[in-house]
Amino acid sequence: MASVETAAEHERILREIESTDTNCIGPTLRSVYDGQEHGLFMEKLDIRIRNHDREIEKMCNHHFQGFVDSITELLKVRGEAQKLKCQVIETNRRLQDDGKELIGAMEELQQCRVQQRNIATTIDKLTHCLPVLEMYSRLQEQMRTKRYYPALRTLEQLEQTCLPRAGQYRFCSIMAENIPKLRIQIRDTAMSQLRDFLESIRKHSDKIGETAIKQVPGAQDLVDFSPVYRCLHIYTVLGLRDEFENYYRKQRRKQARLVLQPHSNMHETLEGYRRYFNQIVGFFVVEDHILHTTRGLVNRAYVEELWELALSKIIAALRTHSSYCDDPDLVLDLKNLIVLFADTLQGYGFPVSQLFDMLLEMREQYGEILLKRWNITFRQVLDQDNYSPIPVSTEQEYRHYTSQFPLQDPELEKLPFPKKLPFSEFVPKVYCQLKEFIYACLKYSEDLHLSSTEVDDMIRKSTNLLLTRALSHCLQYAIKKKNVGLAELVQVIINTTHLEQSCHFLEEFISNITNVPPDTANATKLYGTSTFKDARHAAEAEIYTNLNAKIDQFLQLADYDWLASPQGGENLSASDYLVDLITFLRSTFSVFTNLPGRPVDHATLPGKVAQTACMSACKHIATSLMQLLLDPEIRQISMGALHQLNTDVKECESFARASPVAGFQGDTLLLAFSDLRQLLELFTQWDWSTYLADYGKPTCKYLRVNPHTALALLEKMKETSRKNNVFAQFRKIDRDRQKLIDTVIKQLRNLIAQHHN
Repeated sequence: MASVETAAEHERILREIESTDTNCIGPTLRSVYDGQEHGLFMEKLDIRIRNHDREIEKMCNHHFQGFVDSITELLKVRGEAQKLKCQVIETNRRLQDDGKELIGAMEELQQCRVQQRNIATTIDKLTHCLPVLEMYSRLQEQMRTKRYYPALRTLEQLEQTCLPRAGQYRFCSIMAENIPKLRIQIRDTAMSQLRDFLESIRKHSDKIGETAIKQVPGAQDLVDFSPVYRCLHIYTVLGLRDEFENYYRKQRRKQARLVLQPHSNMHETLEGYRRYFNQIVGFFVVEDHILHTTRGLVNRAYVEELWELALSKIIAALRTHSSYCDDPDLVLDLKNLIVLFADTLQGYGFPVSQLFDMLLEMREQYGEILLKRWNITFRQVLDQDNYSPIPVSTEQEYRHYTSQFPLQDPELEKLPFPKKLPFSEFVPKVYCQLKEFIYACLKYSEDLHLSSTEVDDMIRKSTNLLLTRALSHCLQYAIKKKNVGLAELVQVIINTTHLEQSCHFLEEFISNITNVPPDTANATKLYGTSTFKDARHAAEAEIYTNLNAKIDQFLQLADYDWLASPQGGENLSASDYLVDLITFLRSTFSVFTNLPGRPVDHATLPGKVAQTACMSACKHIATSLMQLLLDPEIRQISMGALHQLNTDVKECESFARASPVAGFQGDTLLLAFSDLRQLLELFTQWDWSTYLADYGKPTCKYLRVNPHTALALLEKMKETSRKNNVFAQFRKIDRDRQKLIDTVIKQLRNLIAQHHN
């Protein structure tokens, strides 16, 4: 059984040896040696080899004739082959000889091809390098000519495009290393130019503003903004735009604070204000141009923030500095300058309503300054006035004054020349000054964008202040001034009367220049007429006071003999001082009242004033005489003194009856002396029974005699009777008189006590 398997295995191995490639026969042979029957295998192998040899031999025998024929053919071919070989050698020799030139030419061609290739390579490299060199050369030229923004663009193109294409060359490496340095140089140079630009516009902002206010060239015609644009582009390309914007805004804010800081002496001249405004306008004109010519370097919010800051600073500065000004012309010029400043900035889109509000505030200050100036003017006019009616001798002179003051007096116009105007020089001068003041107020109101009604209201209010404050104070000063006589006071009354009547002409004058009718609803009325009324009343009161003072001067000369012995009352004459006083009063009232038959060459008192003055004088005389009679220092009064005083009172009553001033009804003027008259009659007639019996009745004869007054005078008579009649107890008549006085005194005291209870 084992031999059959071994034989089968050996047969398989032989088939593999016959069919397998010799390179892979190793494993097959190894399987033979691994077995135990390799001897048997070798025997089978020898048998297989012999079988193949016999087959080969059979095949060779079969093809032998063909082989012999082939050899024979080969032998024949050998001679031909030898000849062919010789021919080939000869041909090769000739070919080699002929090819030497060709080979030389080919070598030359090869060399040329190598050179051509090198040249092409060189050209290619130069094609990439030359743009780099050209661009670098252009960069150097741009840097030299300070064209930094194109230089920055060249740097970018050089770095991103040209240098990568050029390859790794030393000069390229050097260029690449220099590029960041050049960028820094460009950035720093651009920033330096920007600083120079900022410094330049700071120095020249007043010139820029002046030009902008005049509305001649624009900012771009005065300022080279290229440093800003250049620096903005450069920083944008460098990716530093935010940094540049922050820097620019920060620097401009600093400059804004400097521009908005006024000089300490700015208020002294208009030029100081003009420079201040020009600088501010120049600053914001530049910012407005930057706003509209750059994309976001500054924005509207930033500019508005700066303007709000500026507006608050400007208004604060103007309020402070304008408060030092006391020249209305300078304030007016300043107002015009502010209006021009506001209108200019409004044209650039900046809100300026607060400036116009401040101008209205300054209007109050302007009005106060005007009031001070006109106060001085009015005082000078009043001081220089002669307080006499104005004489006019020709029609030309008359028209000259009536053109200055609206005098409407048909009766005066009918009078022949020469004649006199009723008022003195200060009336037309004051009226002209009132009109000048109105014009000054109107000048300030111009260009403030106010309606006609608002302008009219402002002018009327200011004119009212002028009348009620400045002119009123000046008139009061003129009236209260020392050494002002009655004639001057009378003239003041005449003058103020005419000025009061002229107020409606002032109303019309204001309406004509403002085009607002005076009867417009809510229109302010000129209530300054009260000024002239008050001045007239003050002058009237001063007339009364001065007249009474003159009367007091005469009364001081009174020298009564209070212990005079009784004389016949009919034979007494009035005291000298009183005669002089009455003469003075007659002269005064005849001069200052328009009595029939007297020429009108002086100021005349109005009727009511003259009447009041006359009544006041009479009352003052009566009161003074009564006080003199009741003076506590005069302890004794005789009946003789009472008779003298009674005579003087009769002189006063005679003056009152003579109607020194027209217009009194009946004996009205005599009422001033009624108290004194009844008292003197009571004592001189010794009519005590009537007085005591009728006291308290409406029809009492001595109704105006006060029991206290009567008692005081009676006490003085009692003292006189007691001391002057030492021997009264020895004379029955004197004793009876003394008893009678005591009885009357007692009765008066009882009367007083009863009525007091």
